[in-house]
Amino acid sequence: MTLSLKKIGPGLLFAGAAIGVSHLVQSTRAGADFGFGLIWALLLVNIFKYPFFQFGPRYAMATGETLLDGYKKLGKGVLIAYFILTFATMFTIQTAVTIVTAGLAKSIFDIYFDIPIEIWTIIILSTCFGILIIGRYAFLDKLMKFIIITLTISTLIAVAYAFHGSSSAPSITQAFPNALEFGFLIAFMGWMPAPLDISIWHSIWAIEKQKNQKDYTVKSTLFDFNVGYFTTIILGLGFLSLGALVMYNSGEVFSSKAGEFSNQLILMYTKNLGNWSYILIAIAAFTTMFSTTLTTLDASPRAMAKTTTLLFGNIIKKPYLVWISILILGTILIFLFFKSDMILLIKIATVLSFLTAPFYAIINYKLISSHHTPKQWRPSLKLHILSWLGIIFLIGFSFWYLTLLYTPN
Repeated sequence: MTLSLKKIGPGLLFAGAAIGVSHLVQSTRAGADFGFGLIWALLLVNIFKYPFFQFGPRYAMATGETLLDGYKKLGKGVLIAYFILTFATMFTIQTAVTIVTAGLAKSIFDIYFDIPIEIWTIIILSTCFGILIIGRYAFLDKLMKFIIITLTISTLIAVAYAFHGSSSAPSITQAFPNALEFGFLIAFMGWMPAPLDISIWHSIWAIEKQKNQKDYTVKSTLFDFNVGYFTTIILGLGFLSLGALVMYNSGEVFSSKAGEFSNQLILMYTKNLGNWSYILIAIAAFTTMFSTTLTTLDASPRAMAKTTTLLFGNIIKKPYLVWISILILGTILIFLFFKSDMILLIKIATVLSFLTAPFYAIINYKLISSHHTPKQWRPSLKLHILSWLGIIFLIGFSFWYLTLLYTPN
């Protein structure tokens, strides 16, 4: 099947939302702290989350409606549960990605402008708001193709140079974190490659894509999704490799402050790869985080606007505008509270995402396997088995983490 670039869109939006804190911060930290020892976790969580992400665009194109419409068919209680979970997590998710983006902006542009990180946060959110309100989905679709291509090329070049400059063959011995490090493992997997609720965002983007591209079908969306998903895995391995090759056993400790962390990250790469790499790493890092900030700022309000309408009818005029305004305000307030401890905020956001993952996995699987989905687009036996294993994996690790969390030292 030959697909033009025009038929690729939501998959790259998925990649843009996924490739952010999970890759730039968490994957790099995984490489810096454990070398190549957590490759098993990266690959395993990507494999086990795969079907639940894929069910989003699959359901949307098979039925012509979003996952949220499907949730309502499963029972209003499911949709209410989604509304509560999203409202409880969307502010920390948006703040976590924005604080890293603001830190990078300050680090990169400090030589030209001495702007406080609080102002950078407002500038970035305002820029994203303008892009989304003026350009809407069509512009976001086109912009993300450029960002993801730029990000992929710059990251792969940086990894190639890091391997070339490595003085010894890297050890690929796999490691399992001890009890004290288990929290990082859960946080690492929580957003690897992304929170599972992005499957809902993807279903919404797929419907929007079909409005502009009438021949965007189920087969088109599955190919599109696989392109985006494979890209997130490759770049996850890329950032982990950079952390392992450049930072592992270096003695450096990451700062918990966004500006200092970002500057530390870029300078460490530059010191090891050479001054020439500064602009390359800066472009890769900033495009990574800006794309994530942009897509998350679009997706959560879009999903909440749809959920509000399904639950309460048209009681809010311009619900998307209302929810994006609420999200921006909440993000700024949380940022001002957590700005001194970026790592803590990221840990809270990522762990919450992992602990809520079983809910989305079970509901997505139940919906795609039900009579609400046309029979020819329900999962194959292999996908059923992978889904069962994925649900067991997510519940098992969540239960294990909670057990360790509440076990007295």
